[in-house]
Amino acid sequence: MRQAAFIMFLFTMAGLSAGCGPTLDVTRGVQVDAVSTGWVSAGVVDGHNKVVPAVSFTLKNVSDIKLPALQVNAVFRRVNETAEWDAGFRPVAGSEGFAPGAARPLTIAAHLGYTGLEPAEGLLRNSQFVDATVDVFARYGSNQWARVGEYPIARQLLGAQP
Repeated sequence: MRQAAFIMFLFTMAGLSAGCGPTLDVTRGVQVDAVSTGWVSAGVVDGHNKVVPAVSFTLKNVSDIKLPALQVNAVFRRVNETAEWDAGFRPVAGSEGFAPGAARPLTIAAHLGYTGLEPAEGLLRNSQFVDATVDVFARYGSNQWARVGEYPIARQLLGAQP
């Protein structure tokens, strides 16, 4: 009876460990390339022009394993604050995974930004304007979020919000 219980325990543990998927430090498994930052016009809100920070980049799987359920999150902060100002989430690959060597272009824009009566370009030159930064995080499966990049948001207008 003890031997049967022990064998059942071994099968259970083997089954649980098989379902966990590959282990990989995502900071070494994905690479952020071709980063471009700036501000995008988010149109007119309540009669005022609005600009929001944005980041565009290419995410590449530089590992030798398929990464299931890969996601990225961009956290925007004003340079004079430590608290999160806004964030944008993007799934990169679902259960089909993100294949080794695969690359995917992504653009993430915040929802919060600055509004004013001046044109979008003028908002960037306003004396009350505060620059921003963005931290890009990635995770796959049920693993923890890990920072894969930190970038200043350039004080340039990129175009319309994606």
